Amino acid sequence: MKVLAMILAGGVSPGLSVLTARRSDAALPFAGKYRVIDFTLSNCVNSGLDNVAVLTQYMPRSLNVHIHSGKPWDLDRTEGGVRMLQPYQSSAESAGAWQEGSADAIRFNLDFVQDSGAERVLILAGNHVYKMNYQPLLEFHESRQADVTVAVRAVSPHEAHRFGMVTTDIDGRITRFEEKPRRTRSTLASMGIYLFKTGVLVDWLTGVGKHHRHLGGDVLPRIITRKRVFAYEFEGYWTNVSMVPTYYQANRALLADIPALDLSDSRWVIHTRSEQYPPVWLGPEAAVEGNLLCDGARIEGDVRGSVIGPGVVIGAGAVVRDSIIMNDSVIEPGAQIHRAIIDKEVLVGSEARVGAGEDNTPNPRMPDVLNTGITLVGKRAQVPAGAVLGRNVVVAPETRADAYPSPEIPSGTYVGA
Repeated sequence: MKVLAMILAGGVSPGLSVLTARRSDAALPFAGKYRVIDFTLSNCVNSGLDNVAVLTQYMPRSLNVHIHSGKPWDLDRTEGGVRMLQPYQSSAESAGAWQEGSADAIRFNLDFVQDSGAERVLILAGNHVYKMNYQPLLEFHESRQADVTVAVRAVSPHEAHRFGMVTTDIDGRITRFEEKPRRTRSTLASMGIYLFKTGVLVDWLTGVGKHHRHLGGDVLPRIITRKRVFAYEFEGYWTNVSMVPTYYQANRALLADIPALDLSDSRWVIHTRSEQYPPVWLGPEAAVEGNLLCDGARIEGDVRGSVIGPGVVIGAGAVVRDSIIMNDSVIEPGAQIHRAIIDKEVLVGSEARVGAGEDNTPNPRMPDVLNTGITLVGKRAQVPAGAVLGRNVVVAPETRADAYPSPEIPSGTYVGA
């Protein structure tokens, strides 16, 4: 059976604040050396699916550069392989039109779906971190003679408001779908993974659902009353990293003695485009404990409970605690970083303090997201020497040292344009 995997990697992720100001969430660095989309791409090739399309829209350049021909995933093929599908105007009448959701993105590319000759279409998200063999899902779909199969996982009642929740009958057929309910008796959450018979997908998006914008919010609640839609329960690790707290927690969960997500599993390798860096170097006075350190890191300070990306430099006397520091950032001597996410190519000046104090005042620009004490410093920003940044502070990308209003930035402040 010919299967086409379509990875949705083009949406805006406001829940990631400045981390996605210059890239899509699928292109966001994760676990130091990877990008988030590496997990879904690797799941495809490890599952034997080599016909893959990546649908982009928002800030696609970083993702395009990362995936390129698909060689790291063995997807640089003349038949099948990976295809980057950019948004386009399909007619003069559609001038100015833009994809407005997951269903809309698939609809824009139905010509590609039909030309592929695929009998089944597996729709995946580019902002999920997990390891999953899709073959059992395909087998389940065929055994139930399903028109649509939705991957689900059990969640606690306290998490239900974050997901589309499904109710099934004794055979696993979905009888009810609730989009992010405040209260529900269901314990099964949609993972945003959908397997369609190709004909069903095409007919729905050009017929009954021709105005539907979202697969979860629009298509699923209606298609369950007309088609055979089943739930496939997945029991492994899975997380959606489209919010600052979940992204932060998922990275730091890798530091556990026995992490739920095993990146060293030789039976299920997560592939990525690797850049050439020398080995990690630790200075004579360096102190490191419980970290994930990537190639090219040069550490002379004290680093604990942190994820340190490739090429990061941490100067003598600097202290880094419970933080994520991305590629090629420099933490100068004597600086202190606590509970922060530092994007790529950032310069933190000597004796500066990032994430200082105990004041957890939420950031007013995103009070529902930036309220757990995590400080964000955007890509290529500078933190002046001696500056003190409180908790839940956000520094915009490219912010220069002379743009700070004062040496002390109170908790919950936004710095930059």
